[in-house]
Amino acid sequence: MKSVRKLRVHWPIGAVSLRRLVEGDLEVLKTDPGLSSLFDTLESCPDLGDFGNYRHVFESSLGFEGFTASAAANPTFGRAGERTLSPTFVLTTYLDADLPDEAVSRLVGRMIEVHPWEVPVIELSEPVRVSAAGSVRPALGRAS
Repeated sequence: MKSVRKLRVHWPIGAVSLRRLVEGDLEVLKTDPGLSSLFDTLESCPDLGDFGNYRHVFESSLGFEGFTASAAANPTFGRAGERTLSPTFVLTTYLDADLPDEAVSRLVGRMIEVHPWEVPVIELSEPVRVSAAGSVRPALGRAS
């Protein structure tokens, strides 16, 4: 098992991109300008999603975010004082739990820089343990 911290980023997407993803059109991850900037950032940070022989490992899900912006807010989407629902792409990736704090701050800061929201929803977990190379059982049919 490997000790990592989970980094989860909630990313707004348009209705057309949401529909395309639901229909299984993964090309939208490259063609949607917002999603492509998220993935470009993921790929430019070698410490994110490092599982030895696998790099840039992530999981994703689709959902909705809801919020009401205050009068002092400058929302990218919606209006101050009104309830807003936004289709959302949720990306979860991992970083080594032993990564120095300043490196973690740089990674999170980079995600904040490219995020379109005034106040991005970005979560960073305490260390958790995940499977890693050598921690899973051998494939069936292989000699031990």
